[in-house]
Amino acid sequence: QVQLVESGGGLVQAGGSLRLSCSASGRTFRNYVLGWFRQAPGKEREVVSAISWTGGTTYYADSVKGRFTISRDNAKNMVYLQMDSLKPEDTAIYYCAADPRGRFPPSVYEYWGQGTQVTVSS
Repeated sequence: QVQLVESGGGLVQAGGSLRLSCSASGRTFRNYVLGWFRQAPGKEREVVSAISWTGGTTYYADSVKGRFTISRDNAKNMVYLQMDSLKPEDTAIYYCAADPRGRFPPSVYEYWGQGTQVTVSS
């Protein structure tokens, strides 16, 4: 199995920045695709970003393009989401997830973290 734990969330003023981290343990040597999701109260879960095993292919939701950057360090079993120019609409619980199939774009996320709260005030 793979266990994912997010960190780095918190309260920030609009226009500020946060960096989310996701630490993986278990069979992380596999070519899993990693992604970030978010869910705001009363809203559907939204795909924020995804990154291939090698990091050569990435995806960003239109709402975060130009502001968020996803990266991964396979040697450290870590994936990151750098969030700049944050807006109140970015307020949500952010989750990292892993698709064990190793294909891009991912379609089946088998492993999920517990989430970290991001709150952006204005």
